[in-house]
Amino acid sequence: MGTLKRFSAILAIFGIVLLTASDSFAITKTKRKATTPTRAVTRSEAQEAEARLKEMGYPAGKVDGVVDGTTRSGLILFQKWEGRKITGRLTRDDLEAIMTATAPAPKDTGYKHVEVDVDRQVLLLVDDEGAITRMLPVSTGSNKQYREKRMSGLAYTPRGRFRIYAKLSGWRKSPLGLLYYPNYFSDGLAIHGNPEVPHSPQSHGCIRIPMSAAAAMSRVLPVGSIVLIYDQQGWVSAKDWAEADKLKKQEASIR
Repeated sequence: MGTLKRFSAILAIFGIVLLTASDSFAITKTKRKATTPTRAVTRSEAQEAEARLKEMGYPAGKVDGVVDGTTRSGLILFQKWEGRKITGRLTRDDLEAIMTATAPAPKDTGYKHVEVDVDRQVLLLVDDEGAITRMLPVSTGSNKQYREKRMSGLAYTPRGRFRIYAKLSGWRKSPLGLLYYPNYFSDGLAIHGNPEVPHSPQSHGCIRIPMSAAAAMSRVLPVGSIVLIYDQQGWVSAKDWAEADKLKKQEASIR
């Protein structure tokens, strides 16, 4: 009788071991399924993504399926605009998002101006017809207090409507650093080239743009150009300014 009890106990323990091993195998199998790698984007798919980016107005370079520096710049702008994780890489999720996205649109139309979307950290150059002729990544004020070079203050980029009131070619030495092709819009703050344009707001209040775009932007932003700076809290149109400019030109031509 004692032998039978011991045999029954051994069988019970063996059953528990088998059940535990089975559960462990099932968990491992589930984990393996969860970590199945996503299928890589093919060259033909990358080519389709480049074509769609270009169609929407993003820089895409040559539509050849090769993700080069220009394509990465376009991807970063797309990811910024759509509120996606900024990587500059073309994943399958990004591919699907690109193929179903709509083109960026400015807040205001009907006159030539610049828009800076602080939330997205993107600059738009808008023509008279309301079309976006150029998009650039920017870095605006960090909204943090700073104390450096015997100066202190809040690193803030003001929101509202402004005009370019002064500009310089090449480098300009300012109290807080060097500015490349600065276009001043408010109390010494400028849209200017900088070697570092992080994806997040990091400036003292100026609007940083890539060095490679600074000279070209300066050429299309004469003194008097309208600049709209806004965030999700709201924005202000400058159509009345644009209309006033038109009237002045008409009066000048009559004289």
